[in-house]
Amino acid sequence: MPTITIDNRRVEVPTGATILDAARRLGIDVPTLCHRDGYEPSASCLVCVVKVRGRQRLVPACATVAMDGMEVESETPEVHHARRTALELLLSDHQGDCLAPCQLACPAHMDVPLMLRQIRDGQFRQAIVTIKNDIALPAVLGRVCGKPCEKGCRRAAADGPVAVCALKARMAELDLASDEPYRPSCRADSGKRVAIVGAGPCGLAAAYHLARAGHRVTLIDRQSKAGGRLRREFDAATLPDELIDAEIAQIVRLDVVLRLDVNVGDRASFDRLRADHDAVLVACGAEGRQLGQAWGLTVGPRGIEVDKKNYRTCIDSVYAAGDAIRGPAPVVRDVADGKEAAASIDAFLTGTPAAGTLPLFTVRSGRLPAEQVARLIEITGAAGVSPVPSSRQNGRDACIAPPEHPSGPAALLLEQARHEAARCLHCDCGGRGACRLRIYAQQYDARPARFQGTRRVRTLLRGASGVVFDSGKCIDCGLCIQVAARRRDLLGLTFIGRGFDVRVGVPMDGSLDEALGDLAAECVAVCPTAALSMETEAAGKPPQTEPRP
Repeated sequence: MPTITIDNRRVEVPTGATILDAARRLGIDVPTLCHRDGYEPSASCLVCVVKVRGRQRLVPACATVAMDGMEVESETPEVHHARRTALELLLSDHQGDCLAPCQLACPAHMDVPLMLRQIRDGQFRQAIVTIKNDIALPAVLGRVCGKPCEKGCRRAAADGPVAVCALKARMAELDLASDEPYRPSCRADSGKRVAIVGAGPCGLAAAYHLARAGHRVTLIDRQSKAGGRLRREFDAATLPDELIDAEIAQIVRLDVVLRLDVNVGDRASFDRLRADHDAVLVACGAEGRQLGQAWGLTVGPRGIEVDKKNYRTCIDSVYAAGDAIRGPAPVVRDVADGKEAAASIDAFLTGTPAAGTLPLFTVRSGRLPAEQVARLIEITGAAGVSPVPSSRQNGRDACIAPPEHPSGPAALLLEQARHEAARCLHCDCGGRGACRLRIYAQQYDARPARFQGTRRVRTLLRGASGVVFDSGKCIDCGLCIQVAARRRDLLGLTFIGRGFDVRVGVPMDGSLDEALGDLAAECVAVCPTAALSMETEAAGKPPQTEPRP
């Protein structure tokens, strides 16, 4: 049996084993995309390259047989550079969004597509769970948000965006009017105390997320009612006081202590607050900008100066967010700031790295041609529109405005909500949580735009069995071709074209069902980038947590 050395570690492997086999015996993670155990190696992606001493060129670990005495290097700058280049070449021809444009456009990065699928399927309770995972004041935002998510909606250019905000508001108000409004679970008591100065949208959102993280939160405001700018800037018809009160009550239910009519306007009061708590968040808007200097904070032209990465001020354990640091901003930005600041404070209190609001790596397809949008509408079965009045005088929300709170005429009936949600084109990738192209691109800091050129023409095929083929995500690894080739009674898949234009496709203009038959699920299982997926996955059902390299 041959013995080889990888990164100065010796390992014995069976005759005929590859360098990749040897690396796995040692627990060394050599990245692979086109390789799958039990299938012939194609060495097409070249992400698994390693350096063999004595050879001028790097070699693919998946297809290079281990020879006795071989010395291999897997973690050198040269090897890492080659792997990153291979990933960037694959990404240069990649068409497909990891996250939907609506989710990227939302300052709070709520999982909009998942909410829409849940509403479409009548899973209204699950929809509010999805909403409140990221947004503390969904009923409020449903009425006053500037709707950046709808501006990002890919369907907007075709026949109008999906009415995300109205649907979110409908779910939130439906929940508030129920006998048992949703109460999210909270982590075990950390014993850490956090004071938040300012009970406006930013402070309320931060209190919500910090309480969920298990911290003891005290929310302080000099006014007699919480809500801040929500009480001042909107009339009762747009944002009724009882709606604000109802959402604040849901936050207080998480054992948040609300102290009103309390003024922390001088340095001595602020210092006592710091002494009594493990962290302090300044979230009192313009007042915070005015008082920042008195509290010993650094104040610039726009407000209190903070580290943009984590909202920390110049004083240890003191954070600031919302209008106090950036000047007047949309309410949804305040809510997003509260969420992000809470994540940074939680990381500080627990001594753990701060989790980002979005994965570090995501591919964006950008604006799609009209014909591709039309094809998406067809392939997702979202060609129908809501059974609502045809008037668009005030946009789509004129037809599906949220009902009065807590009860009243429902302008948007639940069946209408389901039809409207079904208009979603499912732009997000259902396989993003396990996509190895994305995982390794993040690990090796690959830049999708490094190599510019004409990207492949994206085609979408859908079989009656529910299998979907998105050619934009395909890296031509050939694994699906090998799977289908095992059955002689199937048409199978093949490589079509030559050179750089080669593509996986169905021969003789056949259908996906003719190509894959009952092997569709097996082909989906071997696909490394979710180019092949079942309909539920194509609609995007990512795991609760995404794996990190």
